[in-house]
Parts: sequence; structure tokens; C-alpha cells
Amino acid sequence: MTKPTIYHKLIIDSGFATERLDQALAKLLPDYSRTQIKEWIDLGTILVDGKTQKSKYKIRGGEEVIIQAELKEPTQWEAEPIPLNILYEDEALIVINKPVGLVVHPGAGNSGKTLLNALLHHAPDLKELPRAGILHRIDKNTSGLLVVAKTASALKHLSHQLKHHELQREYQAVVYGHMISGGKVDAPIDRHPRERKRMAVVETGKHAITHYRVTEKFRDFSHLTLQLETGRTHQIRVHMMHIHHPIVGDATYGGRVQLSKGMSESLIQTLRHFKRQALHAFALGFIHPVTEEPVRFEAPIPEDMQQLLDALKKDKSR
Repeated sequence: MTKPTIYHKLIIDSGFATERLDQALAKLLPDYSRTQIKEWIDLGTILVDGKTQKSKYKIRGGEEVIIQAELKEPTQWEAEPIPLNILYEDEALIVINKPVGLVVHPGAGNSGKTLLNALLHHAPDLKELPRAGILHRIDKNTSGLLVVAKTASALKHLSHQLKHHELQREYQAVVYGHMISGGKVDAPIDRHPRERKRMAVVETGKHAITHYRVTEKFRDFSHLTLQLETGRTHQIRVHMMHIHHPIVGDATYGGRVQLSKGMSESLIQTLRHFKRQALHAFALGFIHPVTEEPVRFEAPIPEDMQQLLDALKKDKSR
């Protein structure tokens, strides 16, 4: 089993000046412990302006840091009897409709009760595959479809499609603002330079493209269908914020609930009680790794998002 690797490229803000390198990186990369970061520094897998440094190196501000390192994973994750909504399964793969609130993979603060733990209970042989065959992730509070490989050959086949943008991923979202037409957002994404739990459009970030089209227009909102060309962390959420149409309910990238003049009381209450991003991984399309035939799966919009859309339609018809 190959070890997963991580890659980060960032510029250290001058606000960290005089701090030790390991201390600054622990704050900037909260997903990793200071012990882990110090180990990477000692191994020489962290470069500062192209050179290795010691953990006690004092930050000046403006340094470019590149981290390319192996992640240590537990030898065995625990299998847990968590219910799965399986849309399709055969000898090669599983297509799952993930509910809101379920984390995909164990990580900092989520050692269990994840989709991975549930998969190991459902199909114990997945323990032989990296990340139990999980190819891609969707956020905890995003619902929708994920494909999981069950064999090494299927994992290789599907990973190749994902890498070459051949695995089609379509989303449904409700965003703020009356959008006139569809389009494309082509803007690089990386960790926010100061708020490390957020992503942002960063000039030196990774290539990221999101396509979108308007499904329905409302008074001050739009229902979109989006397609990922790349798959960066929080990509759709960051790109929608970038073009000033944040996703409804997205506290991280959309801020407070946006109310407008003339909005019905019913819609106001619906918006105030919608506590997650209105984003749903609606469809998956790919070439089946065994049959070599194209397949497509769709998951209907979940009840909470449908109620939001119904409230918007009712407000629109007033």
C-alpha cells in the first residue's frame, strides 16, 4: 500500500515575523500537529525559499514554503456499524449518497464515525486499499454522491479518470444573487494566507476550474448546476464567493444570512434555519473499470434543499 503524500505551497505573512518555523507552520496548517511538522522539517521535506531550515529558524515574513511529505496513517482504522445509503454496488465499486453531517475520512478532530469507518464495516476487504478505496471527498455539510473502489485495479482505473478530468461530477447549489447566465470560474485555490482553516483564491495556488449554468432564477437568488473540472478543497464554495455569489447557508465563505427588501417572512425563516451550505453532489459519470462502459448515477436533491427551493419559488410568485 502506497503512503499518501501531501503538498502545500504558501507564503508566510509578515505577521509571523520572529516566530520559529515549526510554531508558525503549526498555526498555518492546523490539520497537522507541531510534532509532525517538526519531523518533516528534520527530514528536509519542508523547503523555505528553496532551502532546508531548522525548526528554530526565525520567520522574517514573505518566505515561500513548500511542503511535500508523506502522511502517516494508522495501520488500521476501526470498522463501525454506520448506515450507508448505497445507490449502486458491484464487485468493483460502490456509489454512495452521503448525508449531511457525515465526515468522509478520519482526520484532526474526527478519529471515527466517518464514511471510511462505515465502509470498513460494510466491506472489510477495503482495509487493503489506500483510504479504503475512497477516491474523492465532499465536505461534511455537503450531501451527495461519492464513488469508492473495491479493488486495486478499479482504484487505479478510476484514479486515472479523476486525474485526467474524465470523472464527471455535477452539483446543485443555491447561491445569493440574480445570475443572468452561466459561465466558468478559472481561479487558482490554496490555503488562505492567514486563516488556515479556509481556502481562498491565491495567485500561487493550484489550478482550479468550475463550470456553472443557471437552472432557475429567483428574486435575489439563483439555483445553479455546477460541474467540476478540477477538485480542489472547497472549490465550488470558494469560487462562488470569488464571483460574489456565495452559497446560501455557507457560514465559512458566505457570512451571515443576506436578507433583502420585500422578502416574505416565510422565506426569511427558511433562510435563518438553513444551517449548512446549500450544495449537493447531484451526479457522477465515469467509465466503469470492468465493463469499460459509461455509467451515470444521480441522487435527488435532499429534503432540506428542496424545502429551500420551494420557499424561493413561493416568494418569487408573490
